[in-house]
Amino acid sequence: MTFNFAFASDSSTAFAADPFAARHGKSLPAGLRSECSAMSWNEFESTYAAMNGPIRLGAWSTEKIAPGRWTFEATLGLGERIAKASATATGAISAMTSMLYDAGISLEILSFHQHQIGHRTATFIFTECGGRRSWAMGIGETATESSLRAMTSAANRFSN
Repeated sequence: MTFNFAFASDSSTAFAADPFAARHGKSLPAGLRSECSAMSWNEFESTYAAMNGPIRLGAWSTEKIAPGRWTFEATLGLGERIAKASATATGAISAMTSMLYDAGISLEILSFHQHQIGHRTATFIFTECGGRRSWAMGIGETATESSLRAMTSAANRFSN
């Protein structure tokens, strides 16, 4: 049996055009991979995982209210103000979409991808807001956390 291992310092051409694969050994979605082919990991992370912008996610909680229905509550940083947000939905992604919409950010997810990277999850979303399209990434301890981080990153990318 043969194993091939790739490390972040590996300069093989298979990973040269994909900063995520160079770091984590898993390929980015094709559209994102072509967009960031010349980026280092630091450039990629600062571009697509924009968590330091005007949109910030603080507290997040859920409560089951019926089969398949949940109430989600969040604390959102929206520029200089802090707002409480809530939504009743079937899942965290639809709840966050609703909360962002209520805050004036009409974010639509056009494509959604996830990878397990060790004990964490990476989420990649291709989104549209106000006629503009952009990729974003989030990494978290759970699939939900990484999805919410990706959505926050996407909202921040459109705020520029």
